[in-house]
Amino acid sequence: MKKILPFIFVLSAFFISSAQTRISGIVKDETGTPVPFANVVFLNSSEGTTSNLQGQFYLTSGKYQDSAEFSYVGYETLVIPLKKGDNLNLKVVLTEASERLSEVTIYQGKTSKTNNPALDILRKIWENKRDNGVNKFAQYQFRKYEKLEFDLNSVDSSVIKNPIFNGMEFIFDNLDTNKVTGKAYLPIFINESSLKVYGDNTTGKKRVDLLGNKNSGFNENQNLIAMVKDIYDDYDIYDNYLQFFDKSFISPLSTTGINNYNYVLKDSAYLGNRWCYNIQYYPRRKNELTFKGDFWVNDTTWAVNKINLEMTESANVNWITGVYIEQEFEVLNDSVFLITKDFFQADFSFQEKEGSRGISGKKTILYDDYQFDLKKPSEFYRKEVVEFQKEAYTRDDDFWIQNRMEPLSGQERAVYKMIDTLQTVKAFKRLYNIATIAESGYVEFNGWDFGPVFSTFGYNEVEGFRLRAGGRTYFGQNDPWRIQGYGAYGFRDQKFKYGILGSWLLDKKSRLIVSAGTRRDVEQLGTSLTNSTDVLGRSLASSSLINVGDNDKLSELNLSVISIEMEPLLNFTVRVSGSFRNLKPASPGFSLDYYVNEARTQTSTEIDQAEISTIINYSPGRKTSSYGVERTVVNGGDFPTLFLSYSLGVKDVLNSDFDYKRLQFFYDQPIFIGGFGKSNVSMEAGKTFGAVPLGLLSVVPGNQTYFALYNSFALLNFYEFVTDTYVAVHLEHNFNGRLFARIPGLRNLNLREIVGIKGVLGSISEENKRLDASGIPLIAPNDEPYWQYSLGVGNIFKFLRLDAHFRGNYFDIPDARKFGVTATFGFHF
Repeated sequence: MKKILPFIFVLSAFFISSAQTRISGIVKDETGTPVPFANVVFLNSSEGTTSNLQGQFYLTSGKYQDSAEFSYVGYETLVIPLKKGDNLNLKVVLTEASERLSEVTIYQGKTSKTNNPALDILRKIWENKRDNGVNKFAQYQFRKYEKLEFDLNSVDSSVIKNPIFNGMEFIFDNLDTNKVTGKAYLPIFINESSLKVYGDNTTGKKRVDLLGNKNSGFNENQNLIAMVKDIYDDYDIYDNYLQFFDKSFISPLSTTGINNYNYVLKDSAYLGNRWCYNIQYYPRRKNELTFKGDFWVNDTTWAVNKINLEMTESANVNWITGVYIEQEFEVLNDSVFLITKDFFQADFSFQEKEGSRGISGKKTILYDDYQFDLKKPSEFYRKEVVEFQKEAYTRDDDFWIQNRMEPLSGQERAVYKMIDTLQTVKAFKRLYNIATIAESGYVEFNGWDFGPVFSTFGYNEVEGFRLRAGGRTYFGQNDPWRIQGYGAYGFRDQKFKYGILGSWLLDKKSRLIVSAGTRRDVEQLGTSLTNSTDVLGRSLASSSLINVGDNDKLSELNLSVISIEMEPLLNFTVRVSGSFRNLKPASPGFSLDYYVNEARTQTSTEIDQAEISTIINYSPGRKTSSYGVERTVVNGGDFPTLFLSYSLGVKDVLNSDFDYKRLQFFYDQPIFIGGFGKSNVSMEAGKTFGAVPLGLLSVVPGNQTYFALYNSFALLNFYEFVTDTYVAVHLEHNFNGRLFARIPGLRNLNLREIVGIKGVLGSISEENKRLDASGIPLIAPNDEPYWQYSLGVGNIFKFLRLDAHFRGNYFDIPDARKFGVTATFGFHF
């Protein structure tokens, strides 16, 4: 099986949020003021929680509880009897203790930024943070044990009796109770890793060796393992921002934390033999990416000894109802604190209401065997292109007994057997097939897949209604070869279209791949400045049911390509290809004509062109899974991309029409700007040397649809600008709701504001203008750069983004559009 995460989310949709005992309500004092951070526990149990900033609480237990205890420093402890089942909307009033402390203060408003001892301690942490942990040493190495687990939560008798689980009732034999939320949960997926980590702080190099990996039922599924791990990026609490779920949360230890958090010096005590201060923190404003919790810090090294972080209820994040982080540190040689345990839990749900159904994802990392200042040669840190070690995924039980740093619980051990059994159940297979089709778009068969099903239907003015069917060979994610293709039929032009591509991995170490394919289809040229010889790329023309203006400039493309590529260095690929294409107009009245004689009396309507291309692509930081001919990128959009292409048009080869040279450059860079959101910057530049017709020129990509197209210009029509030399820049920034969070009436909608600006400067030679006989005005933005800007609102209903686009200049061009709106659909955290 290729993936199981879609199945987990399908299952979660059927859960009903109920448990043996549920309690909820609000804690107040005698004046009616909410009491935040009050302790709420079931009596004589370890199941508990704390009230939030508004004094609200929610707690569940997988078994019957007869009483709940409420306490807060300076107040009398209150025990309330509970009835069986639900005890919701409780009103809990705490009274001041008769023998209380000399002064009790409940902190819920904004604390002082000046006369606050907690802030003095925080500044000491900033001053000393680089003197703690592995950063203090030139070199370091340690062992690391990592456990990832997904649980189905809010499981009760009504869930178990749901007809969807007919034939799968045995999975509920392993129910447990979550120590953080108190919800009854069912472990359904577990992954264990044993690793050895090496680092050199003098060079900034790091190496991680996977010693062993084991997961429930899917031992060799690197796609699944990599995607699960990528959900939880590594983070350091001393950093200003903690990044996960594609968001930058403000750390309570951040140097900008004073502007985002309230800090209270709550206590001081010995932890072990170390005197430590306890600081409680909570956010200054709602709807920001912040936490609440507390941490203990040593009074001499100013190192954090223990910290917990809980995402605030109002944080602008989709599908996440809770995040809880807990880290523990131990002292080394009386001076340096090193992390020993890192626990991370996230609760996913389709609903946001209290006690909603969903999934809990938990990550536990344990560290030991620290060693320092053992220098390794630079070659030791050189990363291999292919690092997969099959033996690491097939370790025996003795290996795990020796390398687990904490034993599995009985429920966790049972998951391994339960998943193996589950895969033989027909009911499970049906659910899995539905989820896989929804996630990948392919219907799985033995050895091949049918799809993608989402491309089955299309429409354009040339083909009319279009029907498409495709497929690919698939024996496993590490297939050394793959053949894929499609066929399509247009009911208006009554023509059959097709594409087929075969790829073979000849050498795993260098990723030497040979590919060959051919494609004949109707295409909208000029939707990208950067050349593409993608044989199976989806034609933009096939989705042109809704357009701005007439979509009457479609072409008929017949393309054949053979290529060889290799990856000599990690994420650095070199590709050499030879292609031959035939281009001719497909739309009535559209022309690609060019003159074929000096007197400009004879024209040709078709282009035959042979081309040799060399492409270099570098994507530092890209993470991939599997090691076959195709790989899955697991952190798409989080790494820079550099593309450089040199193409040579060869005349007379296969009756090719033109000699030319083309140089193109593309650079894309995502930039995380801490609490201010995420920017994306891209630049394209290119030049064609030699005379070529319209079909081979660089058309500035317009967009006449109502949907956003990457790096296109939403207010340009197709073929509005045509160049042979160009430079284009695209800038976009997503504030992730930081501005709207400060506006009353908008903050609770969790909308996200996006701004963008883009421009292009280009020219076209007189030689190319003289060659053209198409009748289309060849206009280039050479007097001044064409530019436009946009204002957008994202996260509308959690899946819709709308952008309003405004044209900056060139208003005198016929049919120039001054304003437009595009929509983008997607599910994002």
